[in-house]
Amino acid sequence: MSRIGKLPIALPAGVEVKVAGNTVTVKGKLGELSQTIDADITVKVEDGKVNVTRPTDQKRHRALHGLYRALIANMVKGVSEGYKIEQELVGVGYRASNKGQLLELALGYSHNVLIELPKEIKLTTASEKGQNPKITLESADKQLVGMVAAKIRSLRKPEPYKGKGIKFVGEVLRRKAGKAAGK
Repeated sequence: MSRIGKLPIALPAGVEVKVAGNTVTVKGKLGELSQTIDADITVKVEDGKVNVTRPTDQKRHRALHGLYRALIANMVKGVSEGYKIEQELVGVGYRASNKGQLLELALGYSHNVLIELPKEIKLTTASEKGQNPKITLESADKQLVGMVAAKIRSLRKPEPYKGKGIKFVGEVLRRKAGKAAGK
């Protein structure tokens, strides 16, 4: 039995789960999310808990069992608490600003980079004197906010010598010694 898949998902107050066919819809104070589920996997909502079961012990069913349980758990947490990702820009002259859902980044290229973010994500930027500029992304959808954060980071990944680039707050970078270390 899957150690992840067999765990029931507790529903916090204010979260409602509906199963219609092979679509699971989760509704809460921060929004509504839905996920299509494989026809073999069954989802049942009973007395404040969501249970995910599989029909057999085939390798495919075992894999899907844990996957869909994790996806539903992420949706429940997202509509009740939400997800927040913070990134910081490390480097001289690196700046971030936003106008609504349009993120403008100055990353040392000959031009500023503009990114239009989906309306499901709440975007804030902060630039304090003596601190690196920060980008904060908030959303109920873990998958979407993670994908957007990865896209922003891919514009200028942290380099291993000075650490310049876009990094997640709290991320530990592996630094390399420069050419002087060989002597």
